[in-house]
Parts: sequence; C-alpha cells; structure tokens
Amino acid sequence: MTPIRSLSLAAVVSAAVCCLPAAGVASATPSIGVEARILSQSTLYGQDFITKELTIAPGGSTGWHWHPGQVYGVIRAGTLTHYGSDCEVDGVYPTGGTITEQSGTGYIHLGRNLGPDPLVMWVGYIDPAGSPQANPVPNPGCPFE
Repeated sequence: MTPIRSLSLAAVVSAAVCCLPAAGVASATPSIGVEARILSQSTLYGQDFITKELTIAPGGSTGWHWHPGQVYGVIRAGTLTHYGSDCEVDGVYPTGGTITEQSGTGYIHLGRNLGPDPLVMWVGYIDPAGSPQANPVPNPGCPFE
C-alpha cells in the first residue's frame, strides 16, 4: 500500500479510541476482551500510520493507557464509554460516533464496552516511527478496570 493511500485511510478513520495496549509492566492494567486486526500500516517521514479494527467484547475494556501520538476513531458498532484518570466518564460514543484522543502521559484513560453487543471501532494512529500505539499504565485508583 502506498504511503499516500495509507495516509488517506488514516484520515478516513477520523476519530480516536482507546487502543489495544501493548504488553507491559506487571502493574499495568491489561486489556480485557479486546481483539485487534491491522487494516493498514506504513511509515513515512519518520511517522507510522496505522489503522486497526478493534473489537471489544461485552464487559471488556482497553485497560488504562496513554498514547504517544495522535489517535482518531469511528465507532462501527456498539457504544464506547470513555473514562479519564479521574474515574469520571468523559465521553459516550454510539455507533457512527467519532473520537479523537489527546496524546502524552497527562492523558491516561480507559475505554469500556458496557453494552450487550461487541463494540467495533476503526482506529487510526499517527505515531513516531517504531513507537507503540499505546502505553499501558496501572489503574489510577478507580473502582473498575
């Protein structure tokens, strides 16, 4: 796939979602019931452009994490309930909804599927080349994972 086509696909996926945290430290919260499938991947000018289809099972979550780069997503099925590190819901995204997430260690968050059906998202990541799409972290003190 050409870099331009990959970039176009990343733009189409406009919005962001959680993401599948990479394996990390034992104290980090793991994702629960998350499956990821890479739709496209390329590197251009020192940046990785990756699009994935993420499916979160009913009752599943992304685990607590932060992103090193830009993330955009669109909800294809189900509803994403999004939490900030203050344990409060900072967004509810139904089918057709779009989300953009901030990057950096100051934006720790978690996505959950509280519905009865699988949550399916298309997610686009624009990251420094070679970096993970998400960095898992410990639960910030919330009564849920």
